[in-house]
Amino acid sequence: MTSFHTHRALVHDPSLPLHRRHRALLTCLNRFSPYGFQATYHHLTLSARMPRHLPADPDALVRAVDELHEARELWRARAEEYAAQRRAQKRARQRQPPEPAWWRWSWDSPDLAWRYDPFLHPPLRLPDYVRRQNALMDGAELPGCPACGEQGPTVTVATAHGHAGLCRCCARVLTPCGCGQWHRFEPGLRVSWSRIWRLEHMTDAGGPSPHWPGVRGAARIERLESYTVRWKSGVMHWDRGR
Repeated sequence: MTSFHTHRALVHDPSLPLHRRHRALLTCLNRFSPYGFQATYHHLTLSARMPRHLPADPDALVRAVDELHEARELWRARAEEYAAQRRAQKRARQRQPPEPAWWRWSWDSPDLAWRYDPFLHPPLRLPDYVRRQNALMDGAELPGCPACGEQGPTVTVATAHGHAGLCRCCARVLTPCGCGQWHRFEPGLRVSWSRIWRLEHMTDAGGPSPHWPGVRGAARIERLESYTVRWKSGVMHWDRGR
């Protein structure tokens, strides 16, 4: 399996066709994507100001992969420290970690709606997001939403058992439903991955299209659909409206 650095070098290579450099960026995302694959890609298209037609600004691919690389280096450094800490703890017969690593529990967490709606990821640059998660894991007390730092009022979303409060910026679950069960929130307005991959949400000038995908922000969060998460034989299942 080729490495992240190998594909980053391909993204940087101006002698390669743009479609190959673009696919090399996607391969880098397969190696590291702190918001999840689709949401991280969507974030990079915005932060790198990637035009809908890449020949208009090929350097957007370089800006995107370099932001991803910076965040990955921060994560790798903290992951190596964490691994050393866990080895010491296990030698001391401490089998359960006092604080789980954020990159282990977050991948499939139903608390993170942007796993299912890539337009709801935090607005932070990826290195800033990784720094924030590292600081929280190390015991720092940071204000606002743990994911993005938003300090405004939550958006109330109905569940089959009551209501949950979601961050109005990134839809992170901040106030769980009072029923005590875990709920997952999926978009009522779905967008196919192929359209995002083809940059249909961007303009030729490298900005987000004002007409696509329609409802945004808190209004989009209000339309999220709730599913109750259940565990059966160690496997996660979810039931809509129950």
